[in-house]
Amino acid sequence: MSDTIIEIKDLEKTYFSDSEELTILKGLNLTVAQGSKIVIVGESGSGKSTLLNIIGGIDKITSGSVIAGKWNLAKMSESSISEYRSKFLGLIFQFHYLLKDFTALENVSMPALIAGVPKKEAAQKAEQLLQDVGVYDRKDHLPSQLSGGERQRVAVARSLINDPSLILADEPTGNLDPANASLIGELLFSMVEKYNKTLLLVTHDYSIAKNGDICYKISNGHLESTDLRSK
Repeated sequence: MSDTIIEIKDLEKTYFSDSEELTILKGLNLTVAQGSKIVIVGESGSGKSTLLNIIGGIDKITSGSVIAGKWNLAKMSESSISEYRSKFLGLIFQFHYLLKDFTALENVSMPALIAGVPKKEAAQKAEQLLQDVGVYDRKDHLPSQLSGGERQRVAVARSLINDPSLILADEPTGNLDPANASLIGELLFSMVEKYNKTLLLVTHDYSIAKNGDICYKISNGHLESTDLRSK
């Protein structure tokens, strides 16, 4: 885990409106080693999701630098951002965002098909991932026919289909009951371990956060190391 996969220096993010300026991130610094599992906790509105959105290429920085792999996020065009998301990132959100008219298998296959992977190969990869996350027998079901936990398992499988280097997970258990939240948290960590991925996880659930290699708390726009094992 010696290679650095994310290097953030002096990151600032300010939102501007007609009446005010609101700075969420203030000179934030973060270094993430390849293969590590990093967890970020913090109060609502502290900037956790803003940070993940910046790393995900969804939001732009105000100042500072964000390097992810070979990508300089402050200097990328829209086409470069699309390529970055497709080749480098796997994304998991609080809401599953599965396409309602497509089966679980088709939902997992979709990012690979968009990236140009042949249909048969994409389906084979999707089937293996659905097997890994424990919902292979539900592969021909639509999202409406799946439970909340099953839908999030499908979302975890989808995040891995293009063999990304980095998994970004923003409150992936936030919509689940405690029992399912615990199961999905354990599944997520086991899958990134199995496939040797780097994980950056934002969560409010300390029982899941304890599984990380390093945990940071975001407060006043900065990251501070915190030990959750005693909590």
